[in-house]
Amino acid sequence: MKKSVFLLLIAAVSALGGLLFGYDTGVINGAQFYLTEYFDLSDALKGWVVGSALLGCFVGAIIAGPLSIKIGRKKSLIISAIFFTVSAYGSGLPELFPQTVSMLVVFRIIGGLGIGVASMNAPMYIAEIAPSNIRGRMVTYYQLAIVIGFFVVFLATYFIGNDLSLQENIEFGWRRMFWSELIPSLLFLILLFIVPKSPRWLALKGKEKEALAVLQKINGDDLAAEEMVNIKKSLDETNDGIKVSYFSKGILVIIAIGTVLSVLQQFTGINAVLYYGADIFEKALGFGKEDVLAQQILLAFVNLVFTFVAMFTVDKFGRKPLLYIGSVGMIIGFLLLGVTLQQGNVGVLSLIGVLVFIASFALSMGPVVWVLLSEMFPNKIRSVAMSVAVAAQWAANYVVSQSFPVVMGSETNNSAPWNGSLPYYIFIAFILIIVYVTYKFIPETKGKSLEEIEGFWK
Repeated sequence: MKKSVFLLLIAAVSALGGLLFGYDTGVINGAQFYLTEYFDLSDALKGWVVGSALLGCFVGAIIAGPLSIKIGRKKSLIISAIFFTVSAYGSGLPELFPQTVSMLVVFRIIGGLGIGVASMNAPMYIAEIAPSNIRGRMVTYYQLAIVIGFFVVFLATYFIGNDLSLQENIEFGWRRMFWSELIPSLLFLILLFIVPKSPRWLALKGKEKEALAVLQKINGDDLAAEEMVNIKKSLDETNDGIKVSYFSKGILVIIAIGTVLSVLQQFTGINAVLYYGADIFEKALGFGKEDVLAQQILLAFVNLVFTFVAMFTVDKFGRKPLLYIGSVGMIIGFLLLGVTLQQGNVGVLSLIGVLVFIASFALSMGPVVWVLLSEMFPNKIRSVAMSVAVAAQWAANYVVSQSFPVVMGSETNNSAPWNGSLPYYIFIAFILIIVYVTYKFIPETKGKSLEEIEGFWK
C-alpha cells in the first residue's frame, strides 16, 4: 500500500470518531421535538435530556488522558466505539422506555463517554502519526468528520421525520433516529482494528522498534529514522530520572493556555446554535416547524463547505491567520443577527447572520482549535494536558447549553432594548477575547514538527 494511501486510511478511520461526535450530539436536535411530546417533558427536563450527554463527555475526557497513557490511543478509540454502539442501541430500544426518561438519559450519558474519550484521543492520534507538513490538514479531517456527522444526522432525521406522521414520530420515529447511529458506530469499531498504534505512544512505552516500523510505513526509512531520533530526544529530556510535575510553572502555563483556548471555542456560541438551532429558527427567526429541519440542513451544509476550506488552507496560511479571519466573520454574523432581532426585522438578513457565523466558525475555531490542542503540548504531557483541555471544553459546552435557553427565555432578553439579541452580544464579547488570546499567547505551529513546537515553550 502506498504511504499516502496508508496515511489517509489511518486519518479517515480515526476521524470517524469525529463523525460519531457530530452524529451523537446532532441526533438529539431532531429527536427532541418528538420525545418531548412522548415523555411530556418540562423545559427543565428537556434541557437535562439534551445536556445529559455532556456529563458523559466531561467524564470521558477526564478518563481519556490516563486511559490513553495506559492502553494507548488506538485501544482508547476502540473503547469509545463500544460506548457509541451501546448508546445508539439503548437510546432507541422501546422495551426500556415505558413512560420514563431515566434510561434514555443513562444511554445518552454512555454516548457522552464515547464522545469524551474520542474527542481527546482522535485528534491527538492523528497529530502523532501525520508528517509535520500536512499535520494541520490531517487533524482538520477530525473536525470535517464532526461536521459531516452533523450533516448526515440532519439528513437522517429529516427523512425519518418526513416519512412518518406526527403521531408515528412521537411514538417511535425518534427511536429510529437514535438507531441510525448504529451504522457509523459499528463501522468505526470494525475499522479501528486495522490501524497501527501511535508511534509516539509506542516510543513512550519503550517500544522503539515498533514505533520505527510505523514511522517507516508513513514516512519512508530516512525520514522515519530522523523523526525517531527527535522523538527519543524529546522523551529523554523529560525522562532523566525526574518525574514530570504538572504543577510546575512552565507546565501549568502551557496547560492553562490550551485549556483557555479550548473553553473559548465553546463560548463562541457554536453549540448553542447547533443544539438549539431548531428553536432559534422557529422562535427567534419565525420559521414554521415544517421549515426547521430544512434550515438545519442548510446550516450543516454551510458548516461542511467551510470546514473543507479550512482543511486546504490551515497548512498554507497557518493557524493564527485563520483564527483572526474567522473571529471577524463570527462577530459580523452575530451583529447581523443581533441588530435584526433588536429592530424587529427578522428575516433573510437574520438567517444570513447565522450562516455567516457558522461559516466563519467552520473556517477557524472549529478545526484550528483541535489542530492546536493536538500539537501544542510537549510529548511527555500531551495525554494529560489534552485530557484537561478537552474536559474543560465539555464543561464549558454544558454551561452554554444549559444557560442559553435560560437567557433566551429571560424577561431582560425579551424586552427592550435587547428583543432576543442579548445572548449573541455576550458571545461577541467572548470572540473578542479569542482575538486577544490568539495574538498574545498562541504560537504559530504551521510546518513545525511536534518536537520543534515543544521547543517553543522552553
